Amino acid sequence: MKSKLVIIVFLLLVFIGNAQTKDSISSLKPKEKITYKQLIAPAALITTGTLLLNTKLNDDLQKNANKLFGDNFHTSADNYLQFVPVAQIYLGKTFGFQPKNNFKQQTINIVVANLIMGTTVFALKNTTNQERPDQSDNLSFPSGHTALAFTNASLLYYEYKDSNLWYASSGFLFATATGVLRIANNKHYTSDVLAGAGIGLASGLIVSYWNPFHSMTLGKKKKTTAFVYPQIGSQIGMGALIQLN
Repeated sequence: MKSKLVIIVFLLLVFIGNAQTKDSISSLKPKEKITYKQLIAPAALITTGTLLLNTKLNDDLQKNANKLFGDNFHTSADNYLQFVPVAQIYLGKTFGFQPKNNFKQQTINIVVANLIMGTTVFALKNTTNQERPDQSDNLSFPSGHTALAFTNASLLYYEYKDSNLWYASSGFLFATATGVLRIANNKHYTSDVLAGAGIGLASGLIVSYWNPFHSMTLGKKKKTTAFVYPQIGSQIGMGALIQLN
C-alpha cells in the first residue's frame, strides 16, 4: 500500500504542476508543446504497474513467464539491448535521416533524461523495497533496465519522428525486448517492467520538448567533443564525457 501511494502522489504532482495551462504544457523552445494526450501512455503504464504490485495476477503472470521461458532461462542480452536506442540516436544522421538536434544537444538530452529517470528509479526502488522474483534483493520495483531503454527510445522517437517514423519508432522494439527479457530472467515482475516503461517514456518526452540548455547553444560555433558510454558491472547505467573547446 505504501508503494502505491508513492506512485499516486508522484502522478498527482506531475499533473497538478502543469495545471496552469488548459490543453498543453509550454516548453522552453517556441512553438513546441507537450499535450496532455502524450502523457496518457506514461501515466497509464505507471498506474497499471503500481496497481499490479503484490497481487495474485502479478504472481500468476510471473509463473506463466517462467513456464514459457523455462525455470533455468538466463541471458545477458538485456544488459546490452537497453543501450541500442542511444546508438540509434547518434547513428541516425549517418543513415541519412535528419535529426531535430545537433550532436551536442543530443548528448545533453541523453544525459539529462537519463539523470531524471535514474534519480526517479533509484528513489522508488529504495522506497518501495519490493523483492525480486528470484529473491536476490529488494530493488525490484521499478525496472531500471526497462526505464533506461524506454527513456532513450523516447528520445530517439522525438529526435527523428519528422524525418523517418519507422526509424524513430524502432527503438521501442529494443526497449520492449529489454523489458520482456527482464521478466524472462526472473529479475522483474510485469508490474516492475510496466512502471519502468512509463517512467522512461515520461523522462524522454519531457526532455525532448524541454531541450535543456538549448538557448545557450544557439549562435555559438564552439567545437564540442562528447561520448556517452554504458556502464556494466555491479551497477548498470550510463556515463558521459563532454569537452567544450
